[in-house]
Amino acid sequence: MDKKKIVGNSLLLLTALIWGTSFIFQRVSTDYISPLFFGSSRMVLATFGLWVIVKVTEARKEKKGPGEAQSPEQQEALRKNTLRGGVICGVFLTLGMSFQQMGIVYTTAGKTGFITALYIVFVPVIGGMFLKHRTTWLVGLAVVLATVGMYFLSIDEKLTLGKGDALVLICAVFYALHILSCDHFVLISDPLRLSMYQFATCAVLSGIASFLFEQPTLAMLTAAAIPIIYTGFISGGAGYTLQMIGQQFTDPTVASLILSLEAVFGVLGGWLVLQEIMTPREVIGCMVVFTAIILAQVPLPDKRERIID
Repeated sequence: MDKKKIVGNSLLLLTALIWGTSFIFQRVSTDYISPLFFGSSRMVLATFGLWVIVKVTEARKEKKGPGEAQSPEQQEALRKNTLRGGVICGVFLTLGMSFQQMGIVYTTAGKTGFITALYIVFVPVIGGMFLKHRTTWLVGLAVVLATVGMYFLSIDEKLTLGKGDALVLICAVFYALHILSCDHFVLISDPLRLSMYQFATCAVLSGIASFLFEQPTLAMLTAAAIPIIYTGFISGGAGYTLQMIGQQFTDPTVASLILSLEAVFGVLGGWLVLQEIMTPREVIGCMVVFTAIILAQVPLPDKRERIID
């Protein structure tokens, strides 16, 4: 493995740790602030943090002198792709983050982490269905296992899916779309500005939705200040930026595999900090879901690979 891949994988592992521990702060925040207002507030901080990073980075580049020259057409294409990608990624991020925060009100941080991580299974499935990405038979097996795992993790004796778990499951679909969007645009845009634009889009959309459907107050911001700061600057600003940078140096499959560890960190954090205890049935569900997540990302040798139409 070359040095760039090691750096990229290390950044993604750090991202998974940051995202996993953020479930603790998100769960705590539900006692003080409404979901959409929380999302908008944290994204305002994330946008500001990225704006500072962008300005510092660009200032350093100017001091070093011009790098590889780009034609005006190339610069304009980069600018348009970055802006367009930021808006598209921001829309999916807004939907994923909003459903996740609404769902965590009714479920635990640990379960939220594992159900959210199902986006790893959804990435190859959606890619195969709509983007004509190659899909191995292991993905089909992963989908079956994910369904079984969700049954043990979230379906009660009355065969109903819990409200919180259902909302987080929807969030996983939108996060899968977010991952696919990032994979596309990160290669044809400025990664830092792409991340900043997606945060700004998320902040605006979440803010509008909050004022339409909630009753945000200044008291909410004060009460939830610590969760907002952590999820804004650390989970949002640092986490998503590390994801964007890390994905440049490794392939999407490896990136998804590493990022899926956020589920494990989420459960550990919920247990250590929030004293969340899972039932044996839920533990089995977590194990099955995590197995599905791993299988969905295992590449097979060409001679053993079978394409699912």
